[in-house]
Amino acid sequence: MSRDPRVDAYIARQADFARPILEHLRTAVHAACPEVEEAIKWGMPAFLLKGRPLANMAAFKAHASFGFWRARDVLGDASLDGAMGQFGRLTSIADLPPRERLDALIRAAAEKAAEGPAPRPRKPPKPELPVPEELRAALDAEPRAAETFEAFPPSCRREYVEWVSEAKRPETRAKRVAQAVEWMTEGKRRNWKYEGC
Repeated sequence: MSRDPRVDAYIARQADFARPILEHLRTAVHAACPEVEEAIKWGMPAFLLKGRPLANMAAFKAHASFGFWRARDVLGDASLDGAMGQFGRLTSIADLPPRERLDALIRAAAEKAAEGPAPRPRKPPKPELPVPEELRAALDAEPRAAETFEAFPPSCRREYVEWVSEAKRPETRAKRVAQAVEWMTEGKRRNWKYEGC
């Protein structure tokens, strides 16, 4: 059992009502997941599994809290009382689920922690912007610039298109088109000055 003396010190500093809750939670986590490690993260006790966050607990003036890192995967969208953690404001051990249920939840959270972080949802790619007529005409007149523009990834093309499109005055737009064509003829991206800094 990997116990961190900083967690012992944290529990010892807490109010009389909180110490039994924190000890109960600590014992339950170690019993359900013997390979768990303890640490102090963000000023409160945290439980880690192979270096990955599993759960944390904390005590406050009038309540304690306990929560899983991948709570949505373990408990669904349920949340209680708006308090930190998924079990609401804990004022006694009786506020926690029965030990069997708590152990099952800890084991489920350990399985999720062992899987690693939840995959982030992929953002859909941004649609291509229409190339302003002035820029298209200038690219057609300079084949090397057009070739560079077409070889760019969509994000680089978008930077040039947005830069030209954002110009409010015709003189500014013409100046930007000329500069863009010059840079693209040299094979440069819109923000080439900042690359490799």
